[in-house]
Order: sequence, then structure tokens, then C-alpha cells
Amino acid sequence: MYQPHAAVLGQHLWSKLRDLAPVRVRPARSLLLRQGDPGTHVIVLESGSALVTLTGTSGERTLLAVRGAGELLGELAVLDARPRTASVIAAETCRVHIVPAVDFLAFVEQHDLLAPLLRHAIARVREAETVRLELATASVPARLASALDRLVRSTSAAASELSVRLTQAELAQMIGASRNAVGTAIKAWRERGWLDTEAGGGLLIKDIASIQAHAHNQT
Repeated sequence: MYQPHAAVLGQHLWSKLRDLAPVRVRPARSLLLRQGDPGTHVIVLESGSALVTLTGTSGERTLLAVRGAGELLGELAVLDARPRTASVIAAETCRVHIVPAVDFLAFVEQHDLLAPLLRHAIARVREAETVRLELATASVPARLASALDRLVRSTSAAASELSVRLTQAELAQMIGASRNAVGTAIKAWRERGWLDTEAGGGLLIKDIASIQAHAHNQT
């Protein structure tokens, strides 16, 4: 089972890592990390959720993962001194701590964290491979339901109805589907009362379990 960094490091070390930099607020849809940039810093995600996306050679974006509070973002580029392999975009308003690479590396060495961080990175690679297999083989409703489930599970809100602040076009691009196919799936779920569309283009998820069951029963 995948665990966030806060659980891997323990609350004491996670708090110490957070204290290395002041908290900053980043609005929904802001770019937190850019694919191809050098690893000059890591981001400690205190609250909110973020999308990890891969941009292909033709400019297409693929959603690799959704990260929630308690996650460390961008650490691999710092640990191996190579360019960032993916971009990270705020899915909602996020509170973050931006820790400079030199301070992060000193923290890792001081607390002997290299091995656990690398094990955690391997778990994330396996998760990304599962997502890629899903994108290659699953139906559009199944891929969309899975993406919505990851967004809901990573959100910072604790409510029966959860908002996904992505347009249908953005969701379609991220799961490798047409906007029409995504719209058809959403229409069926809206008619059943499992979600609503919002004025700004987002979705209000009311019953993710029913959405997932319906999507997978169609495959």
C-alpha cells in the first residue's frame, strides 16, 4: 500500500522538514514544478492536492498521479541531480513549504533518509506503471472514474461532496480520451445523481463508489 512521505518519515521528522521553509499559498491550477527544470528545491505539501503530469513530445499531457497533503514533491531531481521528469500542478489551493536543495540534502544526510526515500520513490514508479497500463487498456469511463477517485482521495476537504477543479477538456487530456467521450460518461453519472457540473467547469463528486462500480461494470 502506497503511503505519503509524512507516514514514511514519521510526524517528528516531517515537522522538522516543514520547518526548514516558511509556508506559502499557491492557488488552484498554478504550476508547482515544471518538467525539465533542474532540481533547485523540493516542495513539502502541507495541505491541498496536486496533479503529477507527463508532457509528451507532441505536447499531450498524461496524468500520472495525484498527491495530497503529507507528500514531498520534486525530491528525486534533487537527489540524483537530474532534470525533473514530470510537472506538478495544484489541483486546489495548496499550502506548501519550498525547501532549497542544499537544505534538503543536508536534512537527508543528517537523518539517514536516503534509503527510505529511494524505497518510497520505487513505490511511486510502480504506481505510475499501473496508471500507464490502465491508460493503455481500460475503457474511457474506467479511466475517468479511476482519475476522479485519485483526485477525491487526495483532496484536503473532509465532506460528503468534493469538488474537482478541472474542466472536462483537462480531464480528457489527462486520461488520453476525447472530450466527447468524457462528456458522455459524466452525463450518465450526472443523470444518476452521482456528480454535478459546476459553473467554473469543475465537477462536484457526490458518490465516487457508484461511479467506479458503474464504470467498471461497463468494461
